Amino acid sequence: MKVALIQMNSGSDKAANIKAARELIEKAIAEENPDWISLPEVFDFMGGSLADKLAAAEEIPGGPAYSMMQELARKHGVYIHGGSILERIEGENRVGNTTVAFDRQGKEVARYRKIHMFDITAPDGQEYKESKAYRPGDTVVTYQCDDITVGCSICYDVRFPDLFAALADKGAEMIALPAAFTLQTGKDHWEVLCRARAIETETYFCAAGQTGTHMQGNEVRSTYGHSLVADPWGHVVAKASDGVGYVAARIDPERVKKVRAMIPVAQHKKRLS
Repeated sequence: MKVALIQMNSGSDKAANIKAARELIEKAIAEENPDWISLPEVFDFMGGSLADKLAAAEEIPGGPAYSMMQELARKHGVYIHGGSILERIEGENRVGNTTVAFDRQGKEVARYRKIHMFDITAPDGQEYKESKAYRPGDTVVTYQCDDITVGCSICYDVRFPDLFAALADKGAEMIALPAAFTLQTGKDHWEVLCRARAIETETYFCAAGQTGTHMQGNEVRSTYGHSLVADPWGHVVAKASDGVGYVAARIDPERVKKVRAMIPVAQHKKRLS
Protein backbone atom coordinates (compact mmCIF):
# COMPACT_ATOMS: atom_id res chain seq x y z
CA MET A 1 0.00 0.00 0.00
CA LYS A 2 1.26 3.45 -0.83
CA VAL A 3 0.65 6.41 1.48
CA ALA A 4 1.04 10.17 1.04
CA LEU A 5 1.28 12.70 3.86
CA ILE A 6 0.21 16.26 3.08
CA GLN A 7 2.19 19.05 4.76
CA MET A 8 0.39 22.40 4.99
CA ASN A 9 0.72 25.94 6.34
CA SER A 10 -2.89 26.60 7.33
CA GLY A 11 -4.12 29.91 8.70
CA SER A 12 -7.40 31.56 9.64
CA ASP A 13 -8.91 31.69 6.14
CA LYS A 14 -10.94 28.48 6.00
CA ALA A 15 -11.82 28.69 2.32
CA ALA A 16 -8.15 29.21 1.39
CA ASN A 17 -7.09 26.28 3.59
CA ILE A 18 -9.60 23.93 1.99
CA LYS A 19 -8.52 25.07 -1.48
CA ALA A 20 -4.87 24.44 -0.60
CA ALA A 21 -5.70 20.98 0.81
CA ARG A 22 -7.63 20.09 -2.34
CA GLU A 23 -4.75 21.15 -4.59
CA LEU A 24 -2.17 19.23 -2.57
CA ILE A 25 -4.30 16.08 -2.51
CA GLU A 26 -4.82 16.30 -6.28
CA LYS A 27 -1.08 16.84 -6.81
CA ALA A 28 -0.13 13.86 -4.65
CA ILE A 29 -2.64 11.65 -6.48
CA ALA A 30 -1.42 12.76 -9.91
CA GLU A 31 2.26 12.25 -9.08
CA GLU A 32 2.22 9.28 -6.68
CA ASN A 33 -1.11 7.43 -7.09
CA PRO A 34 -1.37 6.62 -3.35
CA ASP A 35 -3.93 4.33 -1.73
CA TRP A 36 -4.16 6.39 1.48
CA ILE A 37 -3.65 10.12 2.08
CA SER A 38 -3.38 11.98 5.38
CA LEU A 39 -3.85 15.69 5.97
CA PRO A 40 -2.33 17.47 9.02
CA GLU A 41 -4.05 18.54 12.23
CA VAL A 42 -6.65 21.37 11.96
CA PHE A 43 -5.89 21.73 8.27
CA ASP A 44 -9.13 23.68 7.82
CA PHE A 45 -8.40 26.46 10.36
CA MET A 46 -5.43 27.47 12.53
CA GLY A 47 -5.13 30.45 14.84
CA GLY A 48 -7.80 32.98 15.68
CA SER A 49 -9.79 33.41 18.88
CA LEU A 50 -12.19 30.92 20.41
CA ALA A 51 -15.02 32.89 18.78
CA ASP A 52 -13.25 32.55 15.42
CA LYS A 53 -12.87 28.80 15.94
CA LEU A 54 -16.53 28.41 16.86
CA ALA A 55 -17.52 30.34 13.74
CA ALA A 56 -15.24 28.23 11.53
CA ALA A 57 -16.30 24.87 13.00
CA GLU A 58 -18.66 22.65 11.02
CA GLU A 59 -21.16 20.00 11.91
CA ILE A 60 -20.15 16.44 11.08
CA PRO A 61 -21.25 15.06 8.68
CA GLY A 62 -21.46 17.95 6.23
CA GLY A 63 -19.62 21.22 5.91
CA PRO A 64 -17.07 22.30 3.30
CA ALA A 65 -13.98 20.52 4.68
CA TYR A 66 -15.87 17.25 5.20
CA SER A 67 -17.47 17.47 1.76
CA MET A 68 -14.17 18.20 0.01
CA MET A 69 -12.52 15.11 1.48
CA GLN A 70 -15.53 12.91 0.78
CA GLU A 71 -15.69 14.13 -2.81
CA LEU A 72 -12.00 13.50 -3.53
CA ALA A 73 -12.01 10.07 -1.86
CA ARG A 74 -14.90 9.01 -4.08
CA LYS A 75 -13.57 10.71 -7.23
CA HIS A 76 -10.11 9.14 -7.02
CA GLY A 77 -10.91 5.88 -5.23
CA VAL A 78 -8.51 6.60 -2.34
CA TYR A 79 -8.71 6.54 1.43
CA ILE A 80 -8.47 10.02 2.93
CA HIS A 81 -7.52 10.35 6.58
CA GLY A 82 -8.85 13.82 7.25
CA GLY A 83 -6.07 15.11 9.50
CA SER A 84 -8.39 16.97 11.80
CA ILE A 85 -11.03 19.66 11.38
CA LEU A 86 -12.88 21.90 13.80
CA GLU A 87 -16.10 20.12 14.77
CA ARG A 88 -19.14 22.06 15.97
CA ILE A 89 -20.63 20.35 19.01
CA GLU A 90 -24.22 21.14 19.88
CA GLY A 91 -24.64 22.70 23.32
CA GLU A 92 -20.87 23.10 23.78
CA ASN A 93 -18.90 26.37 23.88
CA ARG A 94 -15.78 24.59 22.65
CA VAL A 95 -15.05 22.75 19.40
CA GLY A 96 -13.87 19.23 18.69
CA ASN A 97 -10.42 18.62 17.17
CA THR A 98 -11.70 15.75 15.07
CA THR A 99 -10.33 13.31 12.51
CA VAL A 100 -12.74 11.94 9.91
CA ALA A 101 -11.59 9.13 7.59
CA PHE A 102 -13.18 8.12 4.27
CA ASP A 103 -12.89 4.95 2.22
CA ARG A 104 -12.51 4.61 -1.55
CA GLN A 105 -16.24 5.15 -2.07
CA GLY A 106 -16.28 8.33 0.02
CA LYS A 107 -17.99 6.61 2.94
CA GLU A 108 -17.05 7.79 6.44
CA VAL A 109 -15.29 4.89 8.14
CA ALA A 110 -13.88 6.52 11.29
CA ARG A 111 -14.25 9.57 13.50
CA TYR A 112 -11.77 10.35 16.27
CA ARG A 113 -11.71 13.33 18.63
CA LYS A 114 -8.30 14.28 20.08
CA ILE A 115 -8.01 12.97 23.63
CA HIS A 116 -5.03 14.79 25.15
CA MET A 117 -5.08 18.58 25.40
CA PHE A 118 -1.90 20.61 24.89
CA ASP A 119 -1.99 22.78 28.03
CA ILE A 120 1.66 23.80 28.42
CA THR A 121 4.05 26.73 28.56
CA ALA A 122 6.70 26.36 25.85
CA PRO A 123 10.41 27.08 26.38
CA ASP A 124 9.96 30.55 24.81
CA GLY A 125 7.22 31.40 27.33
CA GLN A 126 4.27 31.05 24.95
CA GLU A 127 1.23 29.45 26.58
CA TYR A 128 -0.89 26.83 24.85
CA LYS A 129 -4.23 26.10 26.53
CA GLU A 130 -6.08 23.79 24.16
CA SER A 131 -8.63 22.76 26.78
CA LYS A 132 -10.09 26.28 26.68
CA ALA A 133 -10.99 25.89 23.01
CA TYR A 134 -11.29 22.14 22.45
CA ARG A 135 -13.48 19.48 24.01
CA PRO A 136 -11.44 16.29 24.37
CA GLY A 137 -12.56 12.88 23.19
CA ASP A 138 -12.37 9.66 25.16
CA THR A 139 -12.53 6.85 22.59
CA VAL A 140 -9.77 4.70 21.06
CA VAL A 141 -10.48 4.44 17.32
CA THR A 142 -9.24 2.14 14.56
CA TYR A 143 -10.55 1.39 11.06
CA GLN A 144 -9.84 -0.86 8.12
CA CYS A 145 -7.96 0.45 5.08
CA ASP A 146 -8.26 -2.50 2.72
CA ASP A 147 -6.33 -5.22 4.64
CA ILE A 148 -4.53 -2.87 7.03
CA THR A 149 -5.87 -1.72 10.41
CA VAL A 150 -5.21 1.98 10.97
CA GLY A 151 -5.11 3.58 14.42
CA CYS A 152 -6.08 7.21 15.07
CA SER A 153 -4.24 9.80 17.14
CA ILE A 154 -3.56 13.55 16.93
CA CYS A 155 -0.45 15.61 17.77
CA TYR A 156 -0.01 15.87 21.58
CA ASP A 157 -1.38 12.33 21.90
CA VAL A 158 2.08 11.17 20.81
CA ARG A 159 3.41 11.78 24.33
CA PHE A 160 1.05 9.23 25.91
CA PRO A 161 2.21 5.67 25.18
CA ASP A 162 -0.88 4.09 26.75
CA LEU A 163 -3.03 5.32 23.85
CA PHE A 164 -0.73 3.67 21.33
CA ALA A 165 -0.60 0.44 23.32
CA ALA A 166 -4.40 0.46 23.23
CA LEU A 167 -4.33 1.00 19.45
CA ALA A 168 -1.92 -1.91 19.05
CA ASP A 169 -4.18 -4.05 21.26
CA LYS A 170 -7.03 -3.24 18.84
CA GLY A 171 -4.94 -4.59 15.96
CA ALA A 172 -3.39 -1.42 14.53
CA GLU A 173 -0.64 -2.12 11.98
CA MET A 174 -0.34 1.53 10.93
CA ILE A 175 -0.94 4.59 13.10
CA ALA A 176 -1.78 8.07 11.82
CA LEU A 177 -0.69 11.15 13.75
CA PRO A 178 -1.81 14.37 12.06
CA ALA A 179 -0.09 17.19 13.92
CA ALA A 180 0.65 20.89 14.32
CA PHE A 181 3.76 20.41 16.45
CA THR A 182 5.35 23.61 17.73
CA LEU A 183 8.78 24.53 16.41
CA GLN A 184 10.07 24.84 19.98
CA THR A 185 9.20 21.26 20.92
CA GLY A 186 9.38 19.74 17.46
CA LYS A 187 13.05 20.40 16.83
CA ASP A 188 13.96 18.29 19.87
CA HIS A 189 11.08 15.84 20.32
CA TRP A 190 9.17 15.25 17.06
CA GLU A 191 11.20 12.56 15.38
CA VAL A 192 12.26 10.73 18.54
CA LEU A 193 8.65 10.51 19.77
CA CYS A 194 7.34 9.29 16.41
CA ARG A 195 10.07 6.68 16.15
CA ALA A 196 9.52 5.56 19.75
CA ARG A 197 5.80 5.02 19.17
CA ALA A 198 6.57 3.04 15.99
CA ILE A 199 9.12 0.86 17.79
CA GLU A 200 7.02 0.07 20.85
CA THR A 201 3.84 -0.70 18.85
CA GLU A 202 5.73 -2.33 15.94
CA THR A 203 3.58 -0.41 13.48
CA TYR A 204 4.12 1.96 10.59
CA PHE A 205 3.80 5.49 11.98
CA CYS A 206 2.50 8.15 9.57
CA ALA A 207 2.76 11.70 10.91
CA ALA A 208 1.53 14.55 8.68
CA GLY A 209 2.37 17.98 10.07
CA GLN A 210 1.70 21.67 9.75
CA THR A 211 4.71 23.81 8.81
CA GLY A 212 5.59 27.49 8.98
CA THR A 213 3.96 30.36 10.86
CA HIS A 214 0.43 31.47 11.68
CA MET A 215 -1.14 34.11 13.90
CA GLN A 216 -2.70 33.29 17.26
CA GLY A 217 -4.21 36.60 18.29
CA ASN A 218 -1.28 39.02 18.27
CA GLU A 219 1.32 36.27 18.58
CA VAL A 220 3.24 34.69 15.72
CA ARG A 221 3.42 30.93 16.24
CA SER A 222 5.61 28.48 14.36
CA THR A 223 4.99 24.82 13.53
CA TYR A 224 7.73 22.30 12.86
CA GLY A 225 6.58 20.32 9.82
CA HIS A 226 8.95 17.47 8.86
CA SER A 227 6.10 15.06 8.15
CA LEU A 228 7.44 11.52 8.28
CA VAL A 229 6.79 7.82 7.93
CA ALA A 230 8.58 5.47 10.34
CA ASP A 231 8.55 1.71 9.84
CA PRO A 232 7.93 -0.91 12.59
CA TRP A 233 11.66 -1.10 13.33
CA GLY A 234 11.76 2.65 13.91
CA HIS A 235 13.54 3.62 10.71
CA VAL A 236 12.36 6.86 9.11
CA VAL A 237 11.62 5.70 5.56
CA ALA A 238 10.29 9.03 4.26
CA LYS A 239 10.49 12.59 5.54
CA ALA A 240 9.38 15.96 4.21
CA SER A 241 11.67 18.94 4.10
CA ASP A 242 10.62 22.46 5.10
CA GLY A 243 7.68 24.06 3.35
CA VAL A 244 4.32 23.04 1.96
CA GLY A 245 4.10 19.81 -0.02
CA TYR A 246 3.83 16.08 0.55
CA VAL A 247 5.90 12.98 1.14
CA ALA A 248 5.09 9.43 0.02
CA ALA A 249 6.14 5.93 1.09
CA ARG A 250 5.12 2.29 0.79
CA ILE A 251 3.60 0.32 3.65
CA ASP A 252 4.40 -3.41 3.76
CA PRO A 253 2.17 -5.50 6.07
CA GLU A 254 4.71 -8.33 5.86
CA ARG A 255 7.27 -6.02 7.47
CA VAL A 256 4.94 -5.61 10.46
CA LYS A 257 4.59 -9.39 10.78
CA LYS A 258 8.35 -9.92 10.49
CA VAL A 259 9.21 -7.36 13.20
CA ARG A 260 6.53 -8.72 15.55
CA ALA A 261 7.87 -12.24 15.04
CA MET A 262 11.44 -11.16 15.82
CA ILE A 263 10.50 -9.25 18.98
CA PRO A 264 7.02 -10.40 20.15
CA VAL A 265 6.37 -7.47 22.47
CA ALA A 266 2.62 -8.08 22.62
CA GLN A 267 3.17 -11.63 23.89
CA HIS A 268 5.69 -10.51 26.50
CA LYS A 269 3.64 -7.66 27.93
CA LYS A 270 2.96 -7.90 31.65
CA ARG A 271 0.08 -6.26 33.49
CA LEU A 272 1.67 -4.34 36.35
CA SER A 273 -0.14 -3.07 39.42
